Amino acid sequence: MNNDIQKNDTGNQDGGEPQKEEKSASGLIEKIQQLGQTNVPQLSADSRIHCLTIIGQIEGHMALPPQNKTTKYEHLLPQLVAIEQNPKIEGVLIILNTVGGDVEAGLAISEMIASLSKPTVSIVLGGGHSIGVPIAVSCDYSFIAETATMTIHPIRLTGLVIGVPATFEYLDKMQERVVNFVTKHSKITEDTFKDLMFAKGNLTRDIGTNVIGADAVKSGLIDEVGGLGPAMKKLNEMIDLRKEKNEGLIQ
Repeated sequence: MNNDIQKNDTGNQDGGEPQKEEKSASGLIEKIQQLGQTNVPQLSADSRIHCLTIIGQIEGHMALPPQNKTTKYEHLLPQLVAIEQNPKIEGVLIILNTVGGDVEAGLAISEMIASLSKPTVSIVLGGGHSIGVPIAVSCDYSFIAETATMTIHPIRLTGLVIGVPATFEYLDKMQERVVNFVTKHSKITEDTFKDLMFAKGNLTRDIGTNVIGADAVKSGLIDEVGGLGPAMKKLNEMIDLRKEKNEGLIQ
């Protein structure tokens, strides 16, 4: 009797393993179908750096078509509040590859990043166009990839415009808000930034300037040419320096 029981138990265990393998295989297939990949990489739980990505078009007060890749500012603002409150997060890495978008939403994100008490570093990869420029310079230190570009152009409106003189005055004031923010948070002068903004002939269908990699650094807009490695190194240095200052104050 005992032998029979042992045999039955062994048989159940052997029969259970293929079922587990089938379940794990089906789960893996579901992930590939849903995400296009087997897993989504995450920072380790004990990491002191939080990574924030700003990609596609920055969506503001108007919802964009579903086929557009967007970054919704109402999602980012609570994240930034949580980052500020979380003592485990000691630094923020912001990765930018954006075509721009809503001006007021972009400025709101920029102001939130600039007012964080923790060290922040940005990397422009691919592009940091239009309202992506203030977001890139809002960090304590900024990097740009050698092949990345930043398009600087005047503020524009799309759709029906009512009351042309009043609208022009409103656009001019909004533009000044962008100019003041960028010049305050970077090394570029107001005159240089406006020269880039109003340059003609640089772009085929627009006025403005397309600044690439090292040119952005030369103009004083971005601090350094570099990618992920240099950005992480700089952020870790800034975190360590902040710790030393805080320890010095406590002593």
